[in-house]
Amino acid sequence: MSNRLKVVTGWIGIAALAVTLSAADEKKEAGAKKGGGKAGILQPEMTVEGSSYESPAGKLGEKTGEPWSNTTVAAAVNAKPVPGRVTTVTGEIIDLSCYMQLGKHGEKHKSCGQKCLQNGQPIGLLAKDGSIYLLMEEEHDPRRDGLTAFRKAAGEHMAHIMEVSGTQSTVNGHRALFVTGFLKK
Repeated sequence: MSNRLKVVTGWIGIAALAVTLSAADEKKEAGAKKGGGKAGILQPEMTVEGSSYESPAGKLGEKTGEPWSNTTVAAAVNAKPVPGRVTTVTGEIIDLSCYMQLGKHGEKHKSCGQKCLQNGQPIGLLAKDGSIYLLMEEEHDPRRDGLTAFRKAAGEHMAHIMEVSGTQSTVNGHRALFVTGFLKK
């Protein structure tokens, strides 16, 4: 076999391997999207009491006419925040750190989750399909300066399923819901 034929055969083999691996990755991703992967709620045996996705315990946040407040627009680079849309998402208020590390949520995790939020751990929202949203106050400067009360309200509703309204933004697959209406008086 000539050197040229060996090189061509080698390249064909590499191309075939690349196609095979790419097809396997696509099949794996499709399976995860259809529920064949780890999609869904972690530790589903850790349940919420007193509310459900069909009958939430209450509401947090306000729907506004514009996605971003004046303070957020003013703080943005060139006065252009990341694109967002005003929406409402129903989900369980969770301590994002324990959920992402241990899968913990629900009534049995409530007191631990409240302690985590009181000590600055991130607030999350767990939707029925297993989607996770990082929750934070929308108003940029008051949030930065500690002039909002959303963390306290979220702690009071830890392990409750709530309707949460605010501005949804997604960056590189990470969902955030910026909640309006918790400025300290």
